[in-house]
Amino acid sequence: MKVVVVGAGMVGNRFVDELGRIAPDIDVDLLGEESYEPYNRVLLTELVAGRVDLAGLALPTPDQGHVRVRPGVAALEIDRARRCVVTADGEFEYDHLVLATGSRGRVIPIPGLRDGLPRGAHVLRSLDDARDISAAALNVERAVVIGGGPLGIELACGLRHRGVEVTVMSIMATMLDRDLDPHVAEIAERTARDLGITFVGDAAIASVSVADGRVTAVCLADGTTYPAGLVVLAAGTVPETSLAGAAGLETNLGIVVGDDLRTTLDPHICAIGDCAETSGGVSGLVAPGWAQARALARSIAHGSDLELPPIAGSAMRLKAVGLSVVTMGVRASSADEHDRVVTLSDPRERRFIELVARGDTLAGVTCVGAPDLAAHLSTQFDRPGMLPIDPMHLLMGSGSTGVVESASPTTMPAATTVCRCNGVTKGDLVHAWDGGATTVEELAGATLATTGCGGCTKLVCGIVDWLTESDPPKISHDATSVREATVPSR
Repeated sequence: MKVVVVGAGMVGNRFVDELGRIAPDIDVDLLGEESYEPYNRVLLTELVAGRVDLAGLALPTPDQGHVRVRPGVAALEIDRARRCVVTADGEFEYDHLVLATGSRGRVIPIPGLRDGLPRGAHVLRSLDDARDISAAALNVERAVVIGGGPLGIELACGLRHRGVEVTVMSIMATMLDRDLDPHVAEIAERTARDLGITFVGDAAIASVSVADGRVTAVCLADGTTYPAGLVVLAAGTVPETSLAGAAGLETNLGIVVGDDLRTTLDPHICAIGDCAETSGGVSGLVAPGWAQARALARSIAHGSDLELPPIAGSAMRLKAVGLSVVTMGVRASSADEHDRVVTLSDPRERRFIELVARGDTLAGVTCVGAPDLAAHLSTQFDRPGMLPIDPMHLLMGSGSTGVVESASPTTMPAATTVCRCNGVTKGDLVHAWDGGATTVEELAGATLATTGCGGCTKLVCGIVDWLTESDPPKISHDATSVREATVPSR
């Protein structure tokens, strides 16, 4: 069997990794338009901030079976009649074609941006975009980030960390409006203001001023002008459907697929990730894309019906220098009448913690300015039967040893989810340790923990420290489990 995957992003790479693990006899070609090995796009804002290097973006690449990763090979055409993908490097025949073409940054159609991006205007979707933004930040004093969601705020904090004055503009009234209720968003905005970031809500952006082909300012409809030598668009994404559309496949917002992830007009072609439009719509998040990748790999490998697991407990962890925001599950505004909401508000110290208890389960967590408590609560989230009779006890003793001990690997049940992006439990990590993976990097290669948003890295490091002390690694172990952590350009 021959499988071709178009798109070497996080979802496409995950699919071929899973397929290579469970069906090493299947021939797989992974075609990537970029000239880099697969890397973690979620951490691009960390690269802009200067907090990770290229090696820190590396994803575990398939190293078994008949999987061939082909960077710099762009798909030009799908010939459905002959079942092949046409590229400048030749044709790739397939029995199954998987489209993981992702999405592109949305460019708002206003004067100054309608005819292509001028110099100084950028989106952030690729490694080259991140490099360009980082280089531009060295030569400008002021920047405007358009978009007040997680990507926009992370970018703003990263640019401010580099010494650039930053203004964030959003058409919404508050920062992080999809993740925080207004009164909580106000605390996050105060923290951003402390960092030197200006937030402009309800912004009616009229145009981007351009002189000699370079951006100079962003203008609002009320006549207010914000000078800027750098403008970064973080106002959402658009699924990449052009290749599928040219091949005659059904497209809407994304590539339309059924519950089995097969395209509606060709059962030999599937779509997963940001480009796929299921009955539930387009996700735009990495965790659902990875769930689709795992389910589709099993379906193709075993020739079985696809069973797509539900994505429960949506979470957002802001990767921003100087601003800690973590949300999981429901919040006060979306809780039902039977839920119990417990809050701790400390606006002067820029802290806010909210818990939503549903029966004996922690159904919602919102933490602003409390990263250590957020890490502890994430281990308690969505675990039936683990909630104290009084949920306030989860917040008490955070300054003493109470929380630290309860979050310790020693007392943490094996079923506790450590990496929510990949569904990795403490038990999975211990099992991989017993199999010879005795460093954070080796555990990442064996279990994929830490390869998503990175929010579990500190907890995984703690588990490694605990295991090193309680179960010292054997001198000899399977060195083949170690994967090179680089993102070379070919």
